[in-house]
Amino acid sequence: MNKYIRFDWAMKRLLRNKANFVVLEGFLSVLLEQDIKIHKFLESEANQDDAQDKYNRVDIMCEDATGRRIIIEVQNERAYSYFQRMLYGTSKAITDYMELGDDYDKIQKVFSINIVYFDLGQGSDYVYRGRTDFRGLHDGEPLHLSERQRQLFGANEPADLLPEYYVLKVNNFNKVAKESLDQWISFLKTGDIPDSFNAPGLPEARERLRLDNLPDNERRQYVREMERRMVENDVMKSKIIDEREDATNIERQRIIENMRAKGLSDNEINALIGQ
Repeated sequence: MNKYIRFDWAMKRLLRNKANFVVLEGFLSVLLEQDIKIHKFLESEANQDDAQDKYNRVDIMCEDATGRRIIIEVQNERAYSYFQRMLYGTSKAITDYMELGDDYDKIQKVFSINIVYFDLGQGSDYVYRGRTDFRGLHDGEPLHLSERQRQLFGANEPADLLPEYYVLKVNNFNKVAKESLDQWISFLKTGDIPDSFNAPGLPEARERLRLDNLPDNERRQYVREMERRMVENDVMKSKIIDEREDATNIERQRIIENMRAKGLSDNEINALIGQ
């Protein structure tokens, strides 16, 4: 077992402590390429413990010093409707914190950061960014904010006001980690923080996320959760193997039936496809 606590478990237990904000701030600053300071944590959809879901899915929502909201979600198991869930999460982050009658200019920017441990969509990169840009259908010209809008909202483009999405497909990462973002992705994938890693937040994580720093009762709970996860992964892999074998057997039976319909004997069929 790695000597460092998994990031998703730390999000639930340790990183909400103000003394540990520096770890999460480092990760966010590297990913968003701007200096992020966490002001406070907000109530999110999965903040409450759920015995069934507390490990397969973890999310937190925080507010930075400028009022922008940042959702960080970790998903361990496959979810085909995950993109729709990302949309649902950002929508709730907006509507849940608006009062009836509030002006629309009170809506804050929302970042949705999704750390996924399954093959979401189809793509070989390990970090994806999604923004909403408006372009003319006829001339392709981008739609910009007016000068007055820029002054009012402190933004340059409409995309600066609308939700922004990041998808980190950490299992796709397979390179030597030299840059800061790659060091963070490597930690998210392997759970290890080599001494050479110096990305913002990682030196602090190296000290504060050590498994042996946990109190005995929390360490035992962590170990139980990791062991439970190992069992769940084994069960899931077994199901996938069984489903593939079932599909293979069904296809084999279909081929045999087609051959029989064409008049081939069982001996001829066995000779062609093997027993």
